[in-house]
Amino acid sequence: MKKRVLTVDDSRTIRNMLLVTLNNAGFETIQAEDGVEGLEVLETSQPDVIVTDINMPRLDGFGFIEGVRRNEKYRAIPILVLTTESDAEKKNRARQAGATGWIVKPFDPAKLIDAIERVTA
Repeated sequence: MKKRVLTVDDSRTIRNMLLVTLNNAGFETIQAEDGVEGLEVLETSQPDVIVTDINMPRLDGFGFIEGVRRNEKYRAIPILVLTTESDAEKKNRARQAGATGWIVKPFDPAKLIDAIERVTA
């Protein structure tokens, strides 16, 4: 069975790159444009892993991660942060919110797939 990945990013370009990368690697991909939509999509999608940006309108990645972790049903889903940020303070904040890992954009497709495989193994 295909693993399902929820990607949350306000950039259409990044969403398209993720879609192509993940689908080519055999994943099923569901997408959301920001944290608010991400939480809505989560209710009906049951992903195996979430890949989220930090800087987004309406609800940023930190708020989205906290929202996911507040719900008992989603606590076990690994969350990878995919962002242009590389600041240690932001990494810590994401980890405290409940992020599983951190990948800096622009991403290497092979490394992203490897990270997803590792956290969903």
